Amino acid sequence: MAKAQTRKELNIDFMGKRYIAAIASGVALIICLLSMLFRGFEFGLDFTGGTVIELGYQNPVEIADVTGTLADNGFPDAIVQYFGSRTDILIRLPPRPEGEGSSSQLSDRLVRILGQSAGHDVQVRRVEFVGPQVGEQLREQGGLAVLFALIGILIYVAFRFEWRFAVGAVAALVHDVIFTVGMFSIFQIEFDLTVLAAVLAVIGYSLNDTIVIFDRIRENFRKIRKGTVLEISNRSINQTLSRTIITSGTTLMVLLALYFLGGEAIAGFSLALIIGIVVGTYSTIYIATAIAVWLGISKADLVPSPVAKEGQVVDDRP
Repeated sequence: MAKAQTRKELNIDFMGKRYIAAIASGVALIICLLSMLFRGFEFGLDFTGGTVIELGYQNPVEIADVTGTLADNGFPDAIVQYFGSRTDILIRLPPRPEGEGSSSQLSDRLVRILGQSAGHDVQVRRVEFVGPQVGEQLREQGGLAVLFALIGILIYVAFRFEWRFAVGAVAALVHDVIFTVGMFSIFQIEFDLTVLAAVLAVIGYSLNDTIVIFDRIRENFRKIRKGTVLEISNRSINQTLSRTIITSGTTLMVLLALYFLGGEAIAGFSLALIIGIVVGTYSTIYIATAIAVWLGISKADLVPSPVAKEGQVVDDRP
């Protein structure tokens, strides 16, 4: 009983702040778009092509020492990072000229150079090679995957609810995608296939939250006979707020653990999901719902008109 009373008393005026939120979102999206246009992305090996080599040392090693050794031996553009521990390193090389040999010959040369520098054998854990053409195809297909996902969602929401809701939902998802990838562009964080997978996951997560609020708005339109569109929208958001906080909060706890403890292999994936879930929760309220309100959603769009029996007059006024 006390919980029900608390829910009734929760009455945050979300829609009253929609203009402020629109300005803030507009500024953020402009910054992200400008960064993507002028700075671009720090694409990973999956999109640029090249060779990745994972090595294991017997003793902890310093990144600066490995980088210096490679630079002195003809690999000044090698990117070196830890991969799980200070004895495991990951080396990324951009595409090399054809005359320098295959990826296996390249890895053998690196292992020999680093082994001589370390004074002991270096274990090869993994060698992967991606050609430039394959990387370009992956980049194009990844963009198409996001586009087709948005088109499918537009059709689904328009069929499931109403076209104004569909426009709001897709606008919110586009907002989430631009903001998430924009952060990777602004801070020049490596963007690879795992990050792209996270962006697609963000689309699904944000859509789920949006559908929950839209469904509650439709339900309240049918239950509440009096009240403006803004009042019913605010009430619906407040009624689903606890569910949103609990779901997003527990998911973020897991993702933060993965980001700080999961190592470099899934750092980009975890970070993209963290950004996407935070901004997706925001956009569900201030983008998806606000746009549906701006487009003129009304009770008549969601409440079916009663069918009058022969000889009767039906009063459908709220």
